[in-house]
Amino acid sequence: MMRKAEESVYSVHGHADTIVASFSTYEEYLDSQISAKDLYYLEDEDLARQLVELGYRGSGETLMRDEFEARKKAAENVRYQKAKAMQKALSSQGKDLSGSPFLQELADREEMVRSGKLTSIIFIRDKNSKGQEISGYIDYAHRLKTENFEPYFERKKRLLPRPTDLSFYNWETQTPTSNPTPNFQVIADNEAGLLFKNKRDRKILNVDPKSDPGDNSRRVEVKTPEYIQVVIYDHVTRRKA
Repeated sequence: MMRKAEESVYSVHGHADTIVASFSTYEEYLDSQISAKDLYYLEDEDLARQLVELGYRGSGETLMRDEFEARKKAAENVRYQKAKAMQKALSSQGKDLSGSPFLQELADREEMVRSGKLTSIIFIRDKNSKGQEISGYIDYAHRLKTENFEPYFERKKRLLPRPTDLSFYNWETQTPTSNPTPNFQVIADNEAGLLFKNKRDRKILNVDPKSDPGDNSRRVEVKTPEYIQVVIYDHVTRRKA
């Protein structure tokens, strides 16, 4: 009995929330329950609305004005909080990126990469804190999920490849490493050179600058004074039907 009562309450509240989402104002809601026949006989729209509000017209239990407006306000607050949370989730939000073409490129992609609409592999060649030249390919989406990027956008830290990234090479120690991520599989032993296979749509991304990057992919070379070389490979993911 208790479960049935809970289901009934949930049904009523769910129906009320649907009503609130469907109409901009309480008057629109009342008007939706007034028939042409009602207006013909009553000849007064305000009177027809009052009868609906009092429960003499319309189908089912009519929401009172206070309840409709309270639910409307609550729904708008939920939408506002969601939008605010999305803005807060973007590490680049509100950061001054002037003078940094690389960080601006990352900021331009952040929302799409976080939402899964885009995957980007970042190639960086530069020197580490020991002055050793290093290079590597970074799965931007994976790093965004596993690391706080605000210090990078605030320029407190420099984004550099690591041995844990998709691919890493230390030119002084001649130490190569490669690792799969949730988004890409590394194909290193191939005549075509280094390739990355997108795990979502299984498309191959070719990072050879002399070759086409592949279906739904593009290569963007970023001219920036911050690094020796930066190239971003974008892949628009298409999930199989």
